[in-house]
Amino acid sequence: MRNQSTGGNLLSRLTRVDIPRPARLRVGVVGVGRVGSALGAALARAGHEVVAVSGVSAQSRRRAQNLLPGAELLAPDETVAAAEFVLLAVPDDVLRPLVAGLADTGAWRPGQLVAHTSGAQGIGVLDPAAARGVLALALHPVMTFTGRPEDLDRLNGATFGVTSTDELRPVAESLVVEMGGEPVWVPEPARALYHAALSIGSNHLVTLVNDTLALLDSVGVEEPARLVAPLLSASLDNVLRLRDAALTGPVSRGDVATVSAHVRTLSERAPDVLPSYAALARRTAERAQASGRLSAGQADAVREVLP
Repeated sequence: MRNQSTGGNLLSRLTRVDIPRPARLRVGVVGVGRVGSALGAALARAGHEVVAVSGVSAQSRRRAQNLLPGAELLAPDETVAAAEFVLLAVPDDVLRPLVAGLADTGAWRPGQLVAHTSGAQGIGVLDPAAARGVLALALHPVMTFTGRPEDLDRLNGATFGVTSTDELRPVAESLVVEMGGEPVWVPEPARALYHAALSIGSNHLVTLVNDTLALLDSVGVEEPARLVAPLLSASLDNVLRLRDAALTGPVSRGDVATVSAHVRTLSERAPDVLPSYAALARRTAERAQASGRLSAGQADAVREVLP
């Protein structure tokens, strides 16, 4: 087991002002799913040595063999033992018990770096490891992963939500830059709301676009993706630049007749989509009113025709 002085030496290596990048590290990846395998490959591309990985499914193991061919496939505690820097890329509900379980077995040692990739969690979830002298980081890639080869390329320029102690912030941010990303600081108390915001913007967007495509499919529109791609791209560009000034459409205009027609046809043709349409129409009316695009009376009129 390493002592505290070893941990200090590693931290010194990582933060010396005359070294533009973190020292080369022996990396272990626990959880070689879509995220873990891509980040492991990015660390290897940056010159770190991925020495060990652990994965449960056969698909994860194949992914590790393809993207991290030099790494040994080991159990989680053996992966931790082999590494100076441990990357935990496991589901949120597995993360805390995994960290605590490894602590109970004595797997953690002072001076190791450990980072997890959860968006919703900060460094508090790593407390069982930190209590044993481990240096804790939270590095969340703000990117969607498909398990395809382009995942690694998409890390170039991707942002990472970074949380750490003040002392370790330069280390965390340097590791992100090495992986091709751009670090964005997220305070520990903000992690849950930060992640909820990203889920609304990314996960819910996918659901909305899929509903759009499915409705167009249902009425026989050919190549619906081709039809809506320019509209969706323009809408995304507009809202990122203009915020509420990008609002358009019948709700933001107070066009009650059109909204009523939408409600009727969705009730008849796509009742499963109607609840989300109504919820988002209400929220759109709220934003339109708050930004001065609708009067209180116009917003109320829109809400009255929604189920």
